[in-house]
Amino acid sequence: MLNDVTFGQYYPASSFVHSMDPRTKLLALIAFIVAIFMAETFYGMLLCAVVLTAAVLAARVPFGSVLRSVKGILIILILTSAINLFFHGGEHLLTPESWAVKIYREAVVFTVFLMLRLSLLVMASALLTLTTTPVRLTDGIESLLTPLKWVRFPVHELALIMSIALRFIPTLIEETNRIISAQKARGADFESGNLFKRVKAVVPILVPLLISAFRRAEELGDAMDARCYSGSKNRTKYKKLTFGLRDLAGALVVAALVAGVVLFNVYAADIWPQIYEYIVIK
Repeated sequence: MLNDVTFGQYYPASSFVHSMDPRTKLLALIAFIVAIFMAETFYGMLLCAVVLTAAVLAARVPFGSVLRSVKGILIILILTSAINLFFHGGEHLLTPESWAVKIYREAVVFTVFLMLRLSLLVMASALLTLTTTPVRLTDGIESLLTPLKWVRFPVHELALIMSIALRFIPTLIEETNRIISAQKARGADFESGNLFKRVKAVVPILVPLLISAFRRAEELGDAMDARCYSGSKNRTKYKKLTFGLRDLAGALVVAALVAGVVLFNVYAADIWPQIYEYIVIK
């Protein structure tokens, strides 16, 4: 049932993206998100999609694993798209004036852009977790947030919490599938009936899942106490994070992406009609 959830799962491989510094990948993800929300033309969105596709190829991660990450927000995509499609105003009406529901061309364009932005955002985030182990991701977050230690912000504890949360996503998914299989073997039905019956049928899943999660949390706490874990005080790193040529190349690609999106926003309206006229008409 939850086998399509890929966020938080690590895909082991030997690739260009896997060997990059986690700090570079985190900053690249932030820059990529900025780029997709800055893009005002379809050419800019296409450029973002091309860069993401190249990153997936360089990571040697199956495209299916990245695409399946969008299923987690499918309901959100449908709801937000419907709301913006029917309630977003504009100047160019596509439906007849007599219709109660009016759809404008600007609303369609805005909805398409919104779906593309959210889909690319989720796929890029999934690629980060697929190519970075929770431990390295924790080290990267802690390193980037090091300046906050000057104001006594618990950077290490925050990074540890995020790492544990990412680490237990696959475990909880596996536990949920096991509980669902056990309930189905006892005659439970999760697929028929109306919405209220389906919601009620989820209760026998949530109760044992919460009990299992609390039990695992208690066992993890006992294990950390047994190993004398004391937070970030006097802790050292076994593996030091270092920037390399791969990180420089990745940073240059992301910088070129942001610059390309800005150029498309400024010059696309003037350049592309002339190119289209020259190629198609002449």
